[in-house]
Amino acid sequence: MNQDSTLGKTPKTARGQKTREKLLRAAELEFGESGFHSVGINDITRRAGVALGTFYVYFESKEEIFRALVGYMSQRVRSWIAERLVDVPDRLAAEQRGLELFLEFVREHKGLYRIISEAEFVAHDAFVAHYTAFAGAYRENLEAAGRRGEIGAGNYEVWSWAIMGMAVFLGLRFAEWDDEAHPKEISTAVMDLIASGMGAKGS
Repeated sequence: MNQDSTLGKTPKTARGQKTREKLLRAAELEFGESGFHSVGINDITRRAGVALGTFYVYFESKEEIFRALVGYMSQRVRSWIAERLVDVPDRLAAEQRGLELFLEFVREHKGLYRIISEAEFVAHDAFVAHYTAFAGAYRENLEAAGRRGEIGAGNYEVWSWAIMGMAVFLGLRFAEWDDEAHPKEISTAVMDLIASGMGAKGS
């Protein structure tokens, strides 16, 4: 097994990878429902359906699996959205569909916000890495769209954080707290803001 201090031990076999993922998915549910300080390793292994000793094959502590979980969730949400955006015609369409997909993901993973919020205090480096990786990929996508002429020129670094910030709080309001509104309704309103701005029409 390879060792990464932020992710735990990386299995070399498909079986090991499957077991490690079972532990991470169980940790997602446990930490998401009860919070970092209330969860024990026994809770995670019980939920994963594995022996306690198996946990230590992949992680050295509760802190290590939590840190790994932050990276795991960050990768999952980014790849889950990216895989579903392959056929969008342009950047503005990608913005709208990407927001809808983010809301759908959060609705299926209600513990995401609690995990990321606690990471600021439990695993600050993983917390920072989550947002900087997201923003970095976002900036690259905006830069590429700018080169294609799909969006105007601007400070893409600032734009990436601003748009990402909107998505974070929209997910909190319309996915974690209340999931009644259709994602399309939310994304349409946001795209009106992004594409048209806040100025009075015709001004």
